[in-house]
Amino acid sequence: MRALRILLILVVIFGGIFVAADRLAVNYAEGEVASRVRTSQGLSAEPQIDIKGFPFLTQLLGKKLDQVDVTMDGVEASADGKKLTVGQMTAELHDVALENNFSSATAARATGTAVISYDDLTRAAGDEDVKLAYGGNGKVKVTGSVSVLGREFTRSVLSSVSLKNNGKSIAVRADEVPGQGIPGLEGMIRKKIDFERPIGGLPNGLVLQKITPVETGMEIGVTGTDVHLAG
Repeated sequence: MRALRILLILVVIFGGIFVAADRLAVNYAEGEVASRVRTSQGLSAEPQIDIKGFPFLTQLLGKKLDQVDVTMDGVEASADGKKLTVGQMTAELHDVALENNFSSATAARATGTAVISYDDLTRAAGDEDVKLAYGGNGKVKVTGSVSVLGREFTRSVLSSVSLKNNGKSIAVRADEVPGQGIPGLEGMIRKKIDFERPIGGLPNGLVLQKITPVETGMEIGVTGTDVHLAG
């Protein structure tokens, strides 16, 4: 009995040492990944990295991590050549393969969300007379002005937002534009406020899946396969 008690005590002690070493290793790895992601994505600050699963050391030996959660601020996307700053992007990366002597990593699949502010979307519209804001109930309020025979007409309308071109572009189209009986006015307003812009510059492997207007901006669902996390 005494020998069994001693054995159990040793198991608890060595188990505690292993857990402590495992947690130290995962904390170090998270810091290294954060640094490399910051460099590869050109971020102004290091992202938050959370490596899931226990034990970490056995995952490391197998060169594959079950799941890595990433939160990044300041990711730069682009719309028709104009830069868009993504306020925050969160992503869950699954089955992350560690490659090239641990210098790079690729996730077999990933899901996440990103938010682009209305100010950035306004700049992407490409017209200083057009402004975008939240319109409520999943709509965007778009304001634009045109001049007809020396008279300026301004319209603020609710617009629907959708993804086009297999999720590579964002399209904004007014539900209705009051023309006040003036021939051609609706078409001129629409030419100002209806637009479609390709979105690029997201981390390699991620594509747009859905888009939802919210108070803070345009919330975009992203998904992907073979997503490069670093390297």
